[in-house]
Amino acid sequence: MKLPEPRGPISSALLGVLAGEPGSAGESLSGLRRLVGGKLAGVTNIIGDDDVQLALFCLYELHYSGLEGVQDEWEWEPGLIQVRQMLEKPFEEALRLAAREAGGDLDLPAGSDLTSDAVADVLFGLAARDTGPSVSRFVAKKASLGQLKEFLIHKSIYQLKEADPHTWAIPRLSGRAKAALVEIQADEYGGGRPDRMHSALFARTMRGLGMDDHYGAYVNAVPAISLAAVNLMSLCGLNRRLRGAITGHLAIYEMTSSQPNRLYGNGFRRHGFDADVTHYFDEHVEADAVHEQIAGRDLAGGLVEAEPGLLDDVIFGATAVMAIDTRLSAHLLESWEHGRSSLRAAVPAAA
Repeated sequence: MKLPEPRGPISSALLGVLAGEPGSAGESLSGLRRLVGGKLAGVTNIIGDDDVQLALFCLYELHYSGLEGVQDEWEWEPGLIQVRQMLEKPFEEALRLAAREAGGDLDLPAGSDLTSDAVADVLFGLAARDTGPSVSRFVAKKASLGQLKEFLIHKSIYQLKEADPHTWAIPRLSGRAKAALVEIQADEYGGGRPDRMHSALFARTMRGLGMDDHYGAYVNAVPAISLAAVNLMSLCGLNRRLRGAITGHLAIYEMTSSQPNRLYGNGFRRHGFDADVTHYFDEHVEADAVHEQIAGRDLAGGLVEAEPGLLDDVIFGATAVMAIDTRLSAHLLESWEHGRSSLRAAVPAAA
């Protein structure tokens, strides 16, 4: 991914450090850690902080496809991992608070009642009571062509690498849960056909609207909440202790996907786009209707049956994604209903 533009002192200093040599950056890393420690003290809304979320996004990106011009050795530089942990801790604390508010009072199974079906029932119950603002209905009935493009820009930050954050969990699971995750991911990656990978289908949708389909092309345009949605996945996927959270995250993703994607497809068809553009959404209508059962019962439920102590983390992952998606949806709809762009900056000419 091309280097993004900094959004404040933390991301600016981080990108400056990454431009240097990993083995001889002790002093600059010490300065970065001092800067992060001082600046974090004044951050009151870390989930919505552009500077912090961009810095985390860049640090996580080192574990995916990397950043243009940044040496691969930075990925496991101990001093840089410390910086990431300094940012992760308050981010996770804020996510847990938001997740508790989104989850409310849940009646969780225990003891002999803690079966995979019982866990799935809790997750399906959470998905059913998701009454946040509906971007899918707006897209289906009202969105202009410009708003459709903005919608794709927000989604592109994750969809162009769809499934990758959840794949980190495969070596951290075993038995029934691992088999379930592999089954879901095999579909996400096209069943061995690169042109059917969901990230490739999304790229085709973007090209159909004359947009740049390179990963990260629009990272400078999206607000902090869009980055936070992806950072949540990376946080849970990269930390083994949060393997329960990443399974809960995926389960809710699948359970709340099928009907919205039907509406998204309808919105694009309303503007005259054909199956070449809507294939991505149409594929998810069918695939996620199957995946939700596997993710709820075999993945999340199977994991909790094997490791009952992970139930709280599964619920955390599920409710955290609901909380973040509600905030992102509110931002989109508030902007569009007031005739404003939902983006923070002008987009490249290709859009």
